[in-house]
Amino acid sequence: MHHILKGMRFAIQKRMKNTLGRAGALETAHGVIETPAFVAVGTKATVKALTSEQIKEIGVPVVFGNTYHLYLEPGETVIKKAGGLGKFMGWSGPTMTDSGGFQVFSLGAAYGKTERSKIATHLQHTNKLENVGMLSEGVLAKIDEGGVTFKSYKDGSTHRFTPERSIEIQHAIGADIIFAFDECTSPEAPLQYQREAMERTHRWAERSLREHRRLFSNSHELENKDTQTLFGIVQGGRFEKLRKESARVIGKMELVQPDGSRCGFDGFGIGGSFEKEDIDTVLDWVNSILPEEKPRHLLGIGEPLDLFGAVENGCDLFDCVAPTRRARNGSLYTSRGLIAIENARYKNDFTPIETSCGCYTCKHFTRAYLSHLFRSKEILSNTLASIHNLYFIIHLVRRIQETILEGNFARFKEDFLSGYQG
Repeated sequence: MHHILKGMRFAIQKRMKNTLGRAGALETAHGVIETPAFVAVGTKATVKALTSEQIKEIGVPVVFGNTYHLYLEPGETVIKKAGGLGKFMGWSGPTMTDSGGFQVFSLGAAYGKTERSKIATHLQHTNKLENVGMLSEGVLAKIDEGGVTFKSYKDGSTHRFTPERSIEIQHAIGADIIFAFDECTSPEAPLQYQREAMERTHRWAERSLREHRRLFSNSHELENKDTQTLFGIVQGGRFEKLRKESARVIGKMELVQPDGSRCGFDGFGIGGSFEKEDIDTVLDWVNSILPEEKPRHLLGIGEPLDLFGAVENGCDLFDCVAPTRRARNGSLYTSRGLIAIENARYKNDFTPIETSCGCYTCKHFTRAYLSHLFRSKEILSNTLASIHNLYFIIHLVRRIQETILEGNFARFKEDFLSGYQG
């Protein structure tokens, strides 16, 4: 099955029996992404501690930039002058950017694992958007129907994102795949607020789609001006009714063009903050409804134990900072689980991190050497550990893709999970 999109072709090559999982290929202007695939996060136009040549050697299929951070520094104008995100960072492969929405709310509204967004808390009590006052001490973001006014986490300066502004910034950054502006709530937010936020996300999605089409028609500057594709985002928290409603609305959303043709989203992001136990269930609700012929991206999930369920429940792409963040903290992936390389047991361990691993680090260095680098706080520790962790995740997902095509996914999943300690 092929689905032709503006500058993108998605082909489902094989479906898994009795699940929503599938293997396929997503063709972009800058290369083909074999799916399912792990997307390396390059927040500020860099996958931390690694060069673009290194991530290419690792086998990274696509890099994910962050609109919020790139807007604040160096600014979308600089990236546009450079010829877009890929050229700016010396990366020739596919690129993606998020809408900036998650960071606006997480950095601007004190989102945390156990702390509900201050915006959500305030709105729960007032139940009126217009009652949200000006930015005050301790409240770094203010939402209204038009968009979000927020303070920079860098210097406290005030900025504003609207759906139109987010799309404008993303067009300037120039990634192959961009996302509609959405409101990301805390998993702790109550049903009433989740519904308000979801419905606002739907209105913002339509505005994002409209602005994307307007800029798409008027753009003449970036190399991939005709090939940027827009993904809509499904929200709704942990509530089944909301998630299904959001999947239906976003999945069917279309604009009527002047020539009478209709255009909708080119693919879908599944967003929102998740409690770990909710992920598989929510994905089943959503992906059972979203159009099968379009790609689906699970935002912000990428630990080994999460990937199998996400694939089985119909996701094609995943992004997460975990591999490189864990690496910089000295936590390294192995087929038996994470190891803390600074542990005393590794000071005299002259074996690779993972004997069967094909990454540069494992081919050339030992656990003892990595342990020494981390204990000595040498910068090289971040690079070598990040190479390994990213390689581990990239090739784990690649192996998942291969086993789907071979019909051996269930066996591979059982073998991997039986040995992996979370």
